[in-house]
This record gives sequence, C-alpha cells and structure tokens, in this order.
Amino acid sequence: MLPSATEQTFSNLILASNQPTLVHFWAPWCGLCHLIQPLLLQLQTEWHEQLKVVTFNADESLRLASTYRLTSLPTLILFVNGRPLHRFEGMTRREEIQKILKQMQITLAA
Repeated sequence: MLPSATEQTFSNLILASNQPTLVHFWAPWCGLCHLIQPLLLQLQTEWHEQLKVVTFNADESLRLASTYRLTSLPTLILFVNGRPLHRFEGMTRREEIQKILKQMQITLAA
C-alpha cells in the first residue's frame, strides 16, 4: 500500500522531502485512478531507493487541486526538491513513466 498525503501533511511529505516524490492525485469515483494503482506499486518497488510514491485524494482538498491545476484524474506529478518537475495526465503507461524517470536519473540521484 502506498502512503497517503492529506492537505495537512502535503508540505512535509512532498514539498519538504529530500527524496523525489511522485504524487498520484486521484478520487474515489475515478475508475482509471484505481486501475493505475498496481503500476504505482510496481514503480515504488523498482525505484524505492530513488523515488517515493504518495497518493492524494483530490476530492479532499479543492485548494491543492486548484494550486496544481488538476483538470483530469488521475494526474501524476513528479516533485523534486519541492517543485513540480513533470506531469502525467490521464492513464499513463508504465513505459512512459519509466522513460521520464530514466531521463531524469541524474536529477533524481541529486
């Protein structure tokens, strides 16, 4: 199971993290959000030393949903040093995420 962030813990878990963090913005009513969950668990296992994967229920904070301009779910945002570095919207293939992570490996290792 992946750790979950709330509006109250978002800053500590993601923005203040020294570890690059992939945030899965989702909602309970979103079917694609549930389908992408196994992929995220795989990524966490494969990249556990270099990447943290965290979920965030977008329905629980309209403020954060607005801050990150969520227009579709699922949305995955890769945060490095507290800044959003890359964004995936909708159903994203594992290969696409892996490609971006490998391209950014120097950044992720930093």
